[in-house]
Formats: sequence, C-alpha cells, structure tokens
Amino acid sequence: MLKHKLFILSAALSFSIIGASDPAFSAPSDPQTIKIVSSLPRTGSANSQSTSIVNGIKLAIDEVGGMIGDAKIIYEDWDDASPERGAWDPALEAANADKAINDPSVVALIGPYNSGAAKISMPKTNAAGLLHVSPSVTWPGLTKPGVGEANEPAVYRPSGKRNFFRVVPADDIQGLVAAQWAKTLGMKTVYVLHDRELYGQGVAEIFRRSAPANRLEVLEFEGIDPKASNYRSLATKIRQRRPDLVYYGGTTQTNAGQIAKDLRASGVTAKLMVPDGCFEQAFIQSAGANNINGRVYITFGGVPPEQLTGAGKKFYDDYKAKFGSAPESYSIYGYEAGRVVIEGIKKAYGKPSFTRASLIEAVANNNDFSGALGRWSFDENGDTTLTTMSGNIVENGQFKFSQLLGAD
Repeated sequence: MLKHKLFILSAALSFSIIGASDPAFSAPSDPQTIKIVSSLPRTGSANSQSTSIVNGIKLAIDEVGGMIGDAKIIYEDWDDASPERGAWDPALEAANADKAINDPSVVALIGPYNSGAAKISMPKTNAAGLLHVSPSVTWPGLTKPGVGEANEPAVYRPSGKRNFFRVVPADDIQGLVAAQWAKTLGMKTVYVLHDRELYGQGVAEIFRRSAPANRLEVLEFEGIDPKASNYRSLATKIRQRRPDLVYYGGTTQTNAGQIAKDLRASGVTAKLMVPDGCFEQAFIQSAGANNINGRVYITFGGVPPEQLTGAGKKFYDDYKAKFGSAPESYSIYGYEAGRVVIEGIKKAYGKPSFTRASLIEAVANNNDFSGALGRWSFDENGDTTLTTMSGNIVENGQFKFSQLLGAD
C-alpha cells in the first residue's frame, strides 16, 4: 500500500520552492492514485503525430493493467497548442508545467513535442523536482554541454540536479548522419534552409558544421519565414545556384510542405532532405505526393515502426490491433517514454516512501533498459545511449525505409 508521503516533495525542496504549508503539496485525498500527464500539441497539423504518441503512452499503461501494485494509474492528455497559433504555444506549455507541478498526485510529465517548448517547461519542472520525460525533443543544448548556447544546459537545471530525460537521439547525431548520407548519395553542393526556430535552425546548423568533413559545399545558409504563403522567389534564387541538394531544417508545421511544392513548381532539380520533424503523413499531404515522390530524403531517430523487430515488432502489432491503424513514427517513443515512467514507478514503489524525488532517482538509474527500441540506458546527461538513425524516402505517396544511418 502506498504510504501517506506519496508524491510529497522533500521538506527542504518544499520550503525552497513554494513553502511547506502550500496546499498544493499536501497529501492527496486518495494516496492510491498515480497520475501521469503529457503536454503535447493536440491542436493543429501536429495532431496526427501527437495522437500517435498519446496512443503509445496509453498502450504502455494498458500493458500493466493500469495499475502499479494496488495503486491506480490515471493518465491525462494535455494540449500545449492553441487555435491561434495552430502549434505549440509558450503560454500553454508554461501553464501545463505549472498545473502538473501543483497537482500532488502527478508524478511525471511526458513531453513536450517541440524543443522550443522544452526550454519553457524544463526549468519549471526541474525547480519543482518533477520527473520530465520527452519522446521527441532533439535540440542537443537541452541536455548536452558544449554544443548549444554558453548557458546550456545549466539554465534548464536551476536546482543543479537532473530531472529531464529523453528517449530519442538528439540532433547532434541527426545533423551529422544527414550530411554523411548526402555524401553517400553523391551530393556535392547544398543550399541549406532553416525555419529560424530552435529545432530547425539547430539541426540545420549541425548539418552545416558537418558538411566540410563530408565534402559538401554549402552554397547558402538561410532562414525563412515559416508562415509565408509561398517561397517562389526563394525557389527561383535556389534554381539559379543549381545545388545538388536543398536541406531544410524545419517541420511540417513550419511550412516544409510549401517549400517542397514551390521548389518543384519553380523547376528546381535538386533533391530535398528534411529531418524527423517532417516524418509524418501530414508532410506528404501538405507537399502533395506528386511533388515529392522520389525527390525527398528524410532522416529519423531509430527505424520506422514497420521495420522494428523483437519487442518492437510486438509493439507495432499491438498498436495496430488496439488502434486500428499503423503507428506514426514517434508513437514508439511515446510508448517507450511511458514504459520508462512505469518501470521507474515500479522500482520506487517498493521503497519505504514513494516521492517525486525517489522516482527521478529510479529513472536516472535506468541502466540496460530492455524496451521496444532494444537495450539502452540513460547517460550522464539524461540522453538515450541509442544512436541508430534511418534514412527514408517517399514513393507512391508513402514513406519507405531506405537504409540505416550511423554516427560512427
């Protein structure tokens, strides 16, 4: 049976953050309820991908019958996107973090989907000592020193302790293997675009840094307006430079589909390469299959769901059976994030008292985890030790696995 100390922060932390008498941190009325919440963009074009992530979380919970010991798991799916933006909203991401922190029954926050959103919620959950696990954010500076801004990642860890973990490989790996893949494809010149946002500009910058070692000449490195109605003038400029490849650091939500359409309409013969933020059916729908069939390369952390084997194949089959459709690319990371939280709860539950701090400790010591992605661990930064990436193409209006990409 769960103890009366369930989910209460340590006295020192309670005093230093909000004061020990704050009612938000009093003992829950039902000490046998464990709440896990997620903060993901459920409004806008990212909905399909985030639905697949949510389904992955639900599948992980269902596998334990929605129970840990005699405690019931409650899962709540929160939206961090607004109708006005059609994408994640800083105010909503901040509000979701605060809401999770101030609910004593919440033991873990899964999310966000976007790296920019993580910059907002990470310092909050860290100061409060709440477990935070992301299935999709990939900006290296969130966790890794020496690859981002000078104050990263310390700025996201005001407590000086680690509470944030991610189950997906970061962009310092993705940008590198993208450049390596471009080389093996025979590309010599590349025009690099980015959406000026943390994720898109970050992965584009890493691609640019990796280009010289892979004998790629970067003709331009240019930021775009991700809300522009079209990019015809930009496409004309690119056509005049005659690159072998256009690399776009961005997402479906920052107009990758429109860029693909305008490149094709303007007669640009270069192929287009995009990162995992475009590895969703919404990108194909936005770009139009005829504009990208045989013309687009997509990098992704791990392998597409249909290529999984072993425990991953079981996940794929179980997902299709439960939800009636094949999982999108990030669904397995939602599932793996859910399993990480659940396995951590199982370990921490057996201790004399179960607190948010004891759960973070259990997850931090997650070594040789056997999951749907294989065997892996969290390193000293809270990053997965997995580094396998895949290269994918579009054929007949569908994504098709091309080859494994390695950062070695």
